[in-house]
Amino acid sequence: MTNLIIILFSAIFINNYILSRFLGICPFLGVSKKLNSAVGMSLAVIFVMLIATAVTWPIQMFLLNPQNLGYLQTIVFILVIAALVQLVEITLKRYIPSLYKSLGVYLPLITTNCAILGVTILNIDEGYTFVEAMVNSLGSGLGFMLAMVMFSGVRSKLEGADIPKSFKGLPITLIAASITSLSFMGFGGVIENLFK
Repeated sequence: MTNLIIILFSAIFINNYILSRFLGICPFLGVSKKLNSAVGMSLAVIFVMLIATAVTWPIQMFLLNPQNLGYLQTIVFILVIAALVQLVEITLKRYIPSLYKSLGVYLPLITTNCAILGVTILNIDEGYTFVEAMVNSLGSGLGFMLAMVMFSGVRSKLEGADIPKSFKGLPITLIAASITSLSFMGFGGVIENLFK
């Protein structure tokens, strides 16, 4: 049980896919302007991460590995993730059209969100069991949400700030993202020390 807690909190704070591993930067920079869009995108990413892990882990362990087809991992995982994103997109379009419209072009980009592919592949590479992989995926999704919501707040403060003209737009956004990323470096070693 302690191992699962360490995996969960490490995925959220220490190995945050956006702020530590720099995966999933496109939606991080693109959808974090408004809090409701950031939360909606994060919930969709959490859902896809969990379902993708639930589907890809058994495929890897019971189909690809026994048949010595491990070299097909990336292709198979991308196809699974693309199919799941289509499912999410159809569901949001039908049942939550306001969120579907606010996410806009970024919803189909979940297909190419390298954080989702990274989670599924790293779950296999780390040798996680199915339960550990699901906990890691949940933690990674929650870490994605934490980063999105936190950065949404930072960006809302930037809109009212007096910023020099040369820094307006993307430059100040990237500077703010790097400072936000630095704040997560302080968590390194804390989780492991808490549970020793």
